[in-house]
Amino acid sequence: MKLLDGIRVLDLTNVLSGPFATLHLSLAGAEVIKVENPTDGDLARKLGSVPRFNQMLMGTSFLAQNANKKSITLNLKAPEGKEIFKRLAKTADVVVENFRPDVMTRLGLSYEVLSEDNPLLIYCAISGFGQTGPDALKPAYDQIIQGLSGEMAINGDERLNPLRAGFPVCDTVGGLNAAFAIMGALYYRERTGEGQFVDIALLDSIMPLMGWVAANLMIGGQQPVLMGNDNFTAAPSGTFRTKDGYLNIAANKQEQWESVADVLGVPELKADPRFQERDTRKKNRKELTPLLEARLTQKETDYWVEALNKNDVPSGAILSLEAALSQDQVKHRSTFGSVHVEGIGDLRLFSLTAKFSKTPGSVETPPPTLGQHTNDVLKGIGYTDDEIRKFKESKII
Repeated sequence: MKLLDGIRVLDLTNVLSGPFATLHLSLAGAEVIKVENPTDGDLARKLGSVPRFNQMLMGTSFLAQNANKKSITLNLKAPEGKEIFKRLAKTADVVVENFRPDVMTRLGLSYEVLSEDNPLLIYCAISGFGQTGPDALKPAYDQIIQGLSGEMAINGDERLNPLRAGFPVCDTVGGLNAAFAIMGALYYRERTGEGQFVDIALLDSIMPLMGWVAANLMIGGQQPVLMGNDNFTAAPSGTFRTKDGYLNIAANKQEQWESVADVLGVPELKADPRFQERDTRKKNRKELTPLLEARLTQKETDYWVEALNKNDVPSGAILSLEAALSQDQVKHRSTFGSVHVEGIGDLRLFSLTAKFSKTPGSVETPPPTLGQHTNDVLKGIGYTDDEIRKFKESKII
């Protein structure tokens, strides 16, 4: 049995935030049906680093987020398309969309309309700013939200700021928030027999991730300090040079700091009044770092990682993305699943990273081609071959 066996999700989402949410549902065993426009589908089908895949409408960005899903095409602007969707929604447990707040209302397919026929329906709307408020109807992309959330303002150092995160962090965490909310709504429905509307904003979703920094400002009155690769909670805690590169050290406890001094062969620093006590050490980190790097640069990263970890000081190399994706721990955890995609080959795609002992999730089917499951899904809700043929002729599907 899968965690979400028997749950049907209609996925009207595009690009990243929505597809990332429904990916988690599909990996957990839900039947996720992507409802795409008949012309070219999800925009992510054209996004990626391999032009040939983009031309196939199977771009790498799409491949990354859509394993285990089905795809149907449907023109939601046509009256026939609306009726097909309404019939499909009667059979669904969840609808997920990431349009601007007014789009589904203008189409006549809002939660209010769909829930009349299916009061058990959970409807999750993902947008940049939420469904209400002065900014609700503004367009939003990940980088816009990174800037408006304050996330870019706290990155980097005095030489490079503001600085965006190296991946679409707001879209991604918005998708995680949506998946979490949908699971909660399913649990509530199980207890009460009631569906509900779920409003997810990317701006809301990213802000709690800055909890410690925000709390220092809102509660402690301390403005964020640009610290680059240093950790503001402790010292020495951050990135340090070695003989052949860099490593991260996180000596957050007093005994860990003392172990760092011993392992590096500078025990006298423990008695130095600039470094003895935690808060004093943080204030004097600019004096401390070069003293430590004078020792660290005498040997390679791997040597220091092993020596420090052996003495209970958390440390680690700074890997390239390629090396990170292929490290032994990632393989052991089965972070990736393998699946064959016709015309592309065998791919490694992210699997469900939550490890359930009784209901594990995994990559089982490849991301779908555009409209691959249209006929089967429509037949499943009662349409005949002749009706489906007419829908194709009139470009409804």
